[in-house]
Amino acid sequence: MAVPPKFAGQKLQFAKAQSPATTGVAASVHTLELYLDYVCPFSAKQFNTLYHTVVPLVRESNEWSQGLEIVFRQQVQPWHPSSTLTHEAAVAVLKLAPEKYWEFSDALFKQQKDFFDVNVVNETRNNTYKRLAKIAASVGVDEAKVYDLLVISDKPAEDGSLNSGNKVTNDFKVLVKMARLVGVHVSPTAIFDGVVANDVSSSWGKQEWADWLTKNVV
Repeated sequence: MAVPPKFAGQKLQFAKAQSPATTGVAASVHTLELYLDYVCPFSAKQFNTLYHTVVPLVRESNEWSQGLEIVFRQQVQPWHPSSTLTHEAAVAVLKLAPEKYWEFSDALFKQQKDFFDVNVVNETRNNTYKRLAKIAASVGVDEAKVYDLLVISDKPAEDGSLNSGNKVTNDFKVLVKMARLVGVHVSPTAIFDGVVANDVSSSWGKQEWADWLTKNVV
């Protein structure tokens, strides 16, 4: 599935794909999409390996860097109530500083336990947003602007609505719809070139990923 330009920060491209000038065939690369939830421990494990091990491996290989792009798809899991709030914060970062999206995601995953059920159950929604905005600030995104996009008013909207959401709600809805269209239900889920890759595991380390890249990115 395509990545809309406004969500371009979710995609890592390593090198421009090469296409024979005489064929007229568009240059294309393999696409690895990872559906991850910020409050899922297995997603955190997979992201950590991906971001700190796999991405450097790809950058070091001319073949892999020219033949692969990686997309972080946000997978909201409503049985974790704070999942929605954490993913909304990521949407705010995408809007304000898309180049910080992966760095913010790394910081958020490292602090994900702070947003588990026990740690948010007695906290107001806006206070959770304040903590998320501070994480964004830790990677160089304007804290006040992030919070402004997330905060929920305690006053009715101009049209009288009591359920009007915040300034990222419309974009957030698009991301949820995109995941539903491909039938992804749980995180982490890997999709390679449009097909679910059940062999990709969150337990993989450097060698397993290197073997997989060698086999699939040619």
